[in-house]
Order: sequence, then C-alpha cells, then structure tokens
Amino acid sequence: MSRTRLSTVVFDAPDAHELADFYMRLLGYVLRAEEPDWVLIGPPFEGTALAFETEPLYTPPVWPAGPGDQRMMLHLDIEVDDLAEETARALAEGAKLADHQPQEDVRVFFDPAGHPFCLWVHTRQSRRKRRTPQ
Repeated sequence: MSRTRLSTVVFDAPDAHELADFYMRLLGYVLRAEEPDWVLIGPPFEGTALAFETEPLYTPPVWPAGPGDQRMMLHLDIEVDDLAEETARALAEGAKLADHQPQEDVRVFFDPAGHPFCLWVHTRQSRRKRRTPQ
C-alpha cells in the first residue's frame, strides 16, 4: 500500500506574504518556498506545512456565523503550555481576540486576514471533549 499523509493546509488571503509572516512569528515556522502570490511555511524540521495564496476576492468568515454569513471552512487548533502567555503573544503578533469565547481552556482568535484559530491548553476536561468553534 502506498503512503498517504497530509502535507499542507492552504489558506486564501488578501496578501499571502503578510499572512505567512504572521504565522511564521506565531508558530516559529520557517519559509520553505515563495512566489509572488503564494508562500509555503513549515516547522524547522518535519511536519505539516501551511501555504498562503493571494486571493483578491477573499471574504473573511464570520464567527460565530449567522444565516447568510460567510462561514469558516476550517480553523487551526494550536496547543500551548501557557494559555495566558500565548494569548498575550498572539495579540502582540497581530491576532484579534474573538468576542465569543466558548470555554475556559480555549481562546478563539482571528488572524490578520480574519481566519479563526484557537489556542488551547491540555487539561483533564479538554482530553474528554474538545469543543471547537461551530
């Protein structure tokens, strides 16, 4: 049987380079490849990469979404050791804290292009049931 693995998650954005820079700072990823409208970043060693493609007609999702709103298609869950410290760092890097926060061990943010992402800390409760933005 041939090997199959997830290699990259691709995000549309109004500016691929700007959004890639944000995630490189946030995650400690490095630049792997770039073109004028496309950027690939990833962990310094092996791991799933993130790519960003400039899409001039990009519309950011609304979260939580209401009827007729542009809904998110996916979001990143980023596990952290210290939620308060990493929340402050994410805000300093340019993330925006969402108004609605669904649980104590998770913080929902929007990246500079408006994609939701979560920082979460591993707790007993999160092991049992990990709720994510709906």
